[in-house]
Amino acid sequence: MATGKTVPDAASHSASGDLRPAPPSSDKVPALRPLAAAATPVNPTAGNRRWLWLPGVAVAVAVAVGGLFWWQPWAAAIPQVMVETVAPAALTRVLAVNGRIAALHPVDVRATVSGTVLEVLKGEGDSVTAGEVIARIEATSSLAAVRQALAALDAGSVAQAQSAADVKRLQALGGNIARNTLEDAARKLQSADQEVGRLTALVDQSRIQLDTYTITAPIAGRLLIRGVEPGQTADPTTVLFTLSDTAPPVVQTEVDEAYAAQIEVGQQAVLQLVGETATHAGTVSFVGPRVNPDTGALEVKITPDPALTAPIGLTVTANIVVDRQAAALSAPRAALIAGAEPPAVLVLDGTTARKRDVTVIDWPAARLIVTQGLAAGDILIIDSNGLRDGQGVKVKAD
Repeated sequence: MATGKTVPDAASHSASGDLRPAPPSSDKVPALRPLAAAATPVNPTAGNRRWLWLPGVAVAVAVAVGGLFWWQPWAAAIPQVMVETVAPAALTRVLAVNGRIAALHPVDVRATVSGTVLEVLKGEGDSVTAGEVIARIEATSSLAAVRQALAALDAGSVAQAQSAADVKRLQALGGNIARNTLEDAARKLQSADQEVGRLTALVDQSRIQLDTYTITAPIAGRLLIRGVEPGQTADPTTVLFTLSDTAPPVVQTEVDEAYAAQIEVGQQAVLQLVGETATHAGTVSFVGPRVNPDTGALEVKITPDPALTAPIGLTVTANIVVDRQAAALSAPRAALIAGAEPPAVLVLDGTTARKRDVTVIDWPAARLIVTQGLAAGDILIIDSNGLRDGQGVKVKAD
């Protein structure tokens, strides 16, 4: 009897109840074959729709390209410039400088000796007369020297008087005395006279020395600066006081050496005191004979007309009139091409900037007088910054 698995009847396991005989069994499972896919229906209008959007895109691209060529963002914009028409006009060349109100003849007062200041009799702003005592310095040693000189003079005077009396007495005796005795007495009197003269000079000298300890005003005027106080030690280098004379004050200023040769006595000036809007007339009354080698400046004094009542040291703006011309051509300093040598400007030729060499009077002012290179009626570009010769430009609308 054979042993093994029992294979159930295929008919008994048919789910559909199909009673057809089962296929012969086999060890291999028959291959599964997939069913054929259903065919996709074809839409005949689908290909045509793909081309409907192309004309719109082409139009948009054409418009964009045309706009770029019209706008040309890669091309530089034509610069706009401001211009002016060159025309002759009355011009005044002015040099503007700053100065200060100053005394015409200020004087510094110093002591000629050293010592402690005992007394100060005047202060800043006080008026003084010439020779008036304004301070005293301790003078004990000098006073002692005067007294010593006076004592010596007194002794010499006594000896002189005694010698004079001896000579007179001997002369009265006449022939009763020897001649050489009278001559000796006369020589003694002569020596006494000389000694008295020497001692008198010593007294005068000691008194003069004593006077140096008393400080007096050298001129009549007003004290501007008081530089010493009681108890302070003074010496010949110490400025005790600064005085101004009684003359009306002037405006003292300095001019750069580049313009020094064009400043002359008699030139007119317009003065304006700091803090004021009003102006005052003035005249250049002094031009220094030399330029300060340390500062490169020339001292100039301007006399106001009429005299100003202002504190010494007040700042003043002075416009010195150097030159007046009834009809001259001028150009703004900004119109000059930077770094151009010789100087040059740009004039408008239609819509093109053209370079023009010019000759100008170089002066510290916003407008320069042009002596050559421009003519009346030229259209001048008033700002040459960033422009070049031959460049196309257009006039900026006002």
